[in-house]
Amino acid sequence: MKTKIWAALLAVYIIWGSTYLGIRFAIETIPPFLQAGTRFLISGTLLYTWRRLAGDASPTRKQWISAFIVGACLLVGGNGLISLAETSIPSGVTALLVANIPMFMVLVEALRPGGIKPTLGQVLGLLVGFSGVALLIGPVEVGGSREFGLLSGGIALTAAFLWSLGSIYSRNADLPSSTLLFTGMEMLMGSLGLFLVSLVKGEFLQFHILKVSTSSLVGLGYLITFGSLLGFTSYAWLLRNAPVSLISTYAYVNPIVAVFLGSLFAQEKLNLRIVVAAVIIVGSVVLVNLTQKHAPQK
Repeated sequence: MKTKIWAALLAVYIIWGSTYLGIRFAIETIPPFLQAGTRFLISGTLLYTWRRLAGDASPTRKQWISAFIVGACLLVGGNGLISLAETSIPSGVTALLVANIPMFMVLVEALRPGGIKPTLGQVLGLLVGFSGVALLIGPVEVGGSREFGLLSGGIALTAAFLWSLGSIYSRNADLPSSTLLFTGMEMLMGSLGLFLVSLVKGEFLQFHILKVSTSSLVGLGYLITFGSLLGFTSYAWLLRNAPVSLISTYAYVNPIVAVFLGSLFAQEKLNLRIVVAAVIIVGSVVLVNLTQKHAPQK
């Protein structure tokens, strides 16, 4: 069992960390929201069909509504905005900004009615984490060169916030007992929202299938097979078989993997500013997770 747990954890470490690079290549010739919608339509259809054929019960109308809300937050607001941000921000930097999800989750949890208030250690982690963000997207005079605008950085942070919002909502939502079935539902509902945003933005008019590059097709294929199917399947299995404290360590590793792969395969610049910000942000995520306070069991 330990071997299986670490194999699944290693898959989540590497695969989810590498999806930022996959998005970077996929959006070279495929518009961001259209790319994300296509990815989740295919992977969601495969997951949902598999679980229904495996005997999972048909979802209720209320569960489909929950899937729509979660899909809108996590996939449209989260993954869609991440894809949009990567049109102007290096994939590794995007991953560092999105690594603030645990911090946003602490804030959202504290502000919702009946939510768990942060511990002193979490408050310290929040302050440290957002100082890392300030260094990463702050003025050029602070910490050296910055090759993207504040708006682009804000889009990535908004993606992290909406992902946190959807994650908190899903804790008390009416969901099917099968995690993988709900993941497929969430992907299907999210793809509808992504296609709608793509349509409104005029991406369908800008898209020319004959101009799609090989690297974009490879990137999209990787996101569907590894990022969505293998990554989510491994994560769902871990939720049922491994301690949450161990699973949560993916939040420390993913941004480091993304920064390394972006530098290695996409020639993204890795300067002192990014390295220091990475140490601060990842360290703050560790502090927030280690000092978290859990709700009492009912």
